[in-house]
Amino acid sequence: MEQEFIWSKRYRDAGDEYLFGTGPNRFLAHRAALVASGRSAVSVADGEGRNSVWLAEQGLDVTAVEISGVAIEKARRLAAGRGVDVDFVREDMMAPHWPPAEFAGAFDWVVGIFIQFVDAAARERQFAAMKQLARPGGRILLQGYTPKQLEYRTGGPSAVENLYTSELLRDAFSDWEIEELVEYEDDLSEGAGHRGCSALIGLVARKP
Repeated sequence: MEQEFIWSKRYRDAGDEYLFGTGPNRFLAHRAALVASGRSAVSVADGEGRNSVWLAEQGLDVTAVEISGVAIEKARRLAAGRGVDVDFVREDMMAPHWPPAEFAGAFDWVVGIFIQFVDAAARERQFAAMKQLARPGGRILLQGYTPKQLEYRTGGPSAVENLYTSELLRDAFSDWEIEELVEYEDDLSEGAGHRGCSALIGLVARKP
């Protein structure tokens, strides 16, 4: 499991620090009122728990899916320290059998924050898996980097094919109602992993 090895090493090398910090992603946090209108959420490729823990703090029933056991151990500590319950599931969201039947149509929110670790060929499968998770009327929230991020080098993948454009996301979610799709720049301060001026894109899409 190459991705498991890569990410576990990164999280382990961070020691007691959290690679991307312990606060929620700003694009997600700024939509707190909308998020709180749901009852359940799943955060995919959740990392060390910063976003799943925040979702639980908003009163949602939260499942976090993460491939790295090192990350889940740190996420459990974060959740315990903040006094919330999250169902942490160690699983590869790109595995052929994923998602399991019990996850199908189970969530009001499907959250993917900087999950750009796959190329264009795999991304179609990644998005299809996420779409399966949402109930009818449920939403997917994505935050990612645009190709301009390669100029800033303040986080994210180095492969341009892994990055998002508005056209790409509009096409990928053409069968859903796109409620918000924005490209913008912001100064991130998310641990050592995301720091500095960044070229970002955010999506909120609702399942028919």
